[in-house]
Amino acid sequence: MRLIFAGTPEFALVALQQLHGAGHEVVLVLTQPDRPAGRGLKLRASPVKQFALAHGIAVAQPRSLRLDGKYPGDAAAVRGAVEAAQADVMVVAAYGLILPQWVLDAPRWGCLNIHASLLPRWRGAAPIQRAIEAGDRESGVTIMQMDAGLDTGAMLLVERVPIAARETGASLHDKLAQMGGQLIVQSLARASGNGLAPVPQPAAGVSYAHKIDKQEALIDWRRPAPEIERQIRAFDPFPGAASRLGLESIKLWSSEIDSELSISDNGHGTILSANPGGVRVACGSGVLRVTELQRAGGKRLAAADFLRGYPLTPGMRFAP
Repeated sequence: MRLIFAGTPEFALVALQQLHGAGHEVVLVLTQPDRPAGRGLKLRASPVKQFALAHGIAVAQPRSLRLDGKYPGDAAAVRGAVEAAQADVMVVAAYGLILPQWVLDAPRWGCLNIHASLLPRWRGAAPIQRAIEAGDRESGVTIMQMDAGLDTGAMLLVERVPIAARETGASLHDKLAQMGGQLIVQSLARASGNGLAPVPQPAAGVSYAHKIDKQEALIDWRRPAPEIERQIRAFDPFPGAASRLGLESIKLWSSEIDSELSISDNGHGTILSANPGGVRVACGSGVLRVTELQRAGGKRLAAADFLRGYPLTPGMRFAP
């Protein structure tokens, strides 16, 4: 098929690679503008843009697609490019901009979205992290016919995957990215033979995966140990769960529930013990054993290595 692809991060790159490898003609890529990154804050192209340029695919990077918005010139220019592309379908994956109606109507068969959740659960920006954080037992990918709502369109294909006990945001992201790429290729193959039957999303079970705020990285030790353990896994690699110890911010990357029993003699956030097996911390209920930590500017280290350079002792307390 003749495609337009709209996407920005690694999740989208996997789908673009698979569509390109399957022989589809990607005539235009839409992606977010280059952003400052790294210590030098130099502008960096998105993974999707880098792939497109390497393969001679035209790229557009509008700041908005709204013709009546803040950047009408950007929107008008990209509208011309989209209409000139005469695409059969636009495939959208983690693009980052809302598509107005003129975009949805432009391709012959409309716009298909690769969404990393089992809709209607976790509509919105951060479905992978929110599923882990909430303790969901499964996740998956939904290929959706896009409409004007926020992830409200009819479902075309759905595939499920269990969320493992030690699943992190990174590991689930990688599974769903591969699944999404495979599923969109299947969807286009079926669409060419009229083999897709749109199914409206159920009215029940709707939830929203709000964008991750960096402030959410701070651990509230008043919460139960299982909730904090899920938070640590969900926010790996971004933004990384963190807690203050004295004047220093420590990132916590891996942990295990040591005990679900309440410990009334110690305040939440208090270090109960620290040894090569981990740092045991009292929570609002239960005890968490932290097994991988990182100081600001340092590397992620197993507890044994971390403690060699930064001794922790019982009675020290993480900020609540």
